[in-house]
Amino acid sequence: MPNLNVKSRTLKLAKMALMVAVAVICSFIHFPILPMAPFLEFEVSDIPILIAGFVFGPIPGLVIGLVSILLHDLMMGPSSGPYGMIMHMVAISAFVLVAGFLYTKFKTRRGGLVALIVGGLCMAAVMIPANLIVTPHFMGVPLEVVQAMILPILLPFNLLKMAINTAVVFLLYKRLSPFLHKW
Repeated sequence: MPNLNVKSRTLKLAKMALMVAVAVICSFIHFPILPMAPFLEFEVSDIPILIAGFVFGPIPGLVIGLVSILLHDLMMGPSSGPYGMIMHMVAISAFVLVAGFLYTKFKTRRGGLVALIVGGLCMAAVMIPANLIVTPHFMGVPLEVVQAMILPILLPFNLLKMAINTAVVFLLYKRLSPFLHKW
């Protein structure tokens, strides 16, 4: 008789690989959401990554996110060079770690919504210093130019991205949860 622990770990690993594959497939769908900043794109792949953070926990969710971003960028090359990959990794890391951790503590619909909102707000907050550090080098502009972009462009983009991700994950997670936890 096979060891149930080995079978359980193998099944969990297979589910995690499936979530990486779904995130990579979704990574081909990205689009600008602010007309004044078309270089800032919403990545649909964040949705399965956040769902994975709820299903498997924050660290596996982070690993799924980082692996899927790396795989996409290895296959296609990042659309905005290494800058885009770094910024996407920073953003999804903050979001999935905080939301995944909070959801492990409060596994209710309300807990999930609060986890997504707090995780998204943390992501938006983390992206301010990340943009101040990385964006001047990427865009080849002085720090003051990036500082001037924070309130009218960068913060609204990250808050809008958070709102879309929160709404979609909140609507999908409970419907997908039985499937992901069952088999």
